[in-house]
Amino acid sequence: MKKLPVNLLRALLDGSSEPLLVAKTDHPDWPVVFCNQAFGAVADADPDQEQSFTDVIEALVGREVALEISEVVRAGEATSLPVEIRGDEYLLTLSPVSFGDDQGSAYYAAYWRGGTGSTAALGDAEARRALQKARRRIRDLSREDPVTGLLNARTFSEVLAHDWAVAARENAALALTCLSLDDFDAYIKVFGRHAADSCLRRVGQVLRRRLRRASDVAARIESDRLIVLAHGSSEAAVREFALAIAATVRELGLHHPHSKVSRFVTLSFEIAHQQVGTGKMTAEGFLQSVLDR
Repeated sequence: MKKLPVNLLRALLDGSSEPLLVAKTDHPDWPVVFCNQAFGAVADADPDQEQSFTDVIEALVGREVALEISEVVRAGEATSLPVEIRGDEYLLTLSPVSFGDDQGSAYYAAYWRGGTGSTAALGDAEARRALQKARRRIRDLSREDPVTGLLNARTFSEVLAHDWAVAARENAALALTCLSLDDFDAYIKVFGRHAADSCLRRVGQVLRRRLRRASDVAARIESDRLIVLAHGSSEAAVREFALAIAATVRELGLHHPHSKVSRFVTLSFEIAHQQVGTGKMTAEGFLQSVLDR
């Protein structure tokens, strides 16, 4: 079978009544490369050229769904999940696709079925939501740190290896921010493990809220250390992000009578910024470089 000419393929996709979005996922920012007219109607406007796929999804259906979708894309999986946009229910379907271009580029297609108040395409939407939630929870139990709800160290290493490979092909930048709770052993001795877990949980919530994009990831890498992987940010932007996290944690006012830094729980941080693909640095070496500081 002959390949369809690109212009004809675009015309067919643009004429579809189902909202459709296509992103290039072997680029670190996952830029949107195509959306049809039906998607423009759902979103009220077409996304800006080269806008990040996860940013578009987050604006439409919220951060939690965008975070889940970013994991699906990294894993190269296909999935469907019910979502709501301005009161209308849709079944959002995502699938990796190949258009057979010479460079072997990787893409993801996202399309929305249903809408305009109709649930015919959704079947039992509540049952779908419950099933999706159960599947998500089973998956999360193996991926999450049970105290903070952030990724665990093993999963973070897998995500970093994946994103490093993608960034290496594009000679793109990655940044790590390692956050350490100051004198946390002394905190545990005074207040006990239960209070220490509560403290870590609150710090993890601050970190999750402060992530700038759904494609950024955060993890608990050691007992008192958290880490964030960010894409394409300048070193100055990463430092500004870390300072904002540290200030917000300080403002929580969590009493720490034996801290050498403050009367309250505080964070120290180290950052690493790397233009991937230049030099002999590996993902493992990049991570270790910030942990050893």
